[in-house]
Formats: sequence, structure tokens, C-alpha cells
Amino acid sequence: MHRTQKYLTILVLAASTAALSAADASAIWQKTCQKCHGADGKGQTKIGQKLSITDMTDAKVQAGFTDDEAFTALKSGLKDKEGKIRMKPAEGVSDDEIKSLVAYVRTLKGK
Repeated sequence: MHRTQKYLTILVLAASTAALSAADASAIWQKTCQKCHGADGKGQTKIGQKLSITDMTDAKVQAGFTDDEAFTALKSGLKDKEGKIRMKPAEGVSDDEIKSLVAYVRTLKGK
């Protein structure tokens, strides 16, 4: 195989994997996050309003946390200062899926 063909094949495979990851992340969002954060990430659900969930489409909110912090929150959950659970950890989700979910959350900014 010619060198250029190898690179093109690798790029196509990488793009396919990225597309699958985006679809998987969207499905995980719908299953795991949407009931509180809403389909659009604005947190305007009954549960989201009760818990005062932040608007994930707000650029200032998104600037307030790193990808690593988002990963940890999804992996371990979030507690308030008194130790009360604010967000349960994402269950049955691999580390790679959590990384894809963090990338998906970033796409909500500005929507």
C-alpha cells in the first residue's frame, strides 16, 4: 500500500471512530443525563430546576470547569459542601465513553 493511501486509511478510520463516539455520547446523554440536564443541556427539567442545575449551554459555565473536572464529576459524581449527593456517578459507562460524553457536553455550549 502506498504511503499516502495508508495515511488516508488511518484518517478515515479515525473519523469513523469519532462519529461513532459522538453517536454513543448522545445516546449516553439521553439515557443518563437528560432527565436532569434536559435534552438541550439547559437544565430546565423538573429535577433540574429543583436542584438548580446550571445551564450547560452557557459559555461562562463551560469555562468554569476543565475536561478533567468534568470527567471526574461523571465518574465519581458530585456532592455539595455538606456531603449531600448532587449528581450520581454515571454507571455502566467506560472511561472512553465518559471522555466522549465530556466532548459531547462541550458541543452544548452556545446552543
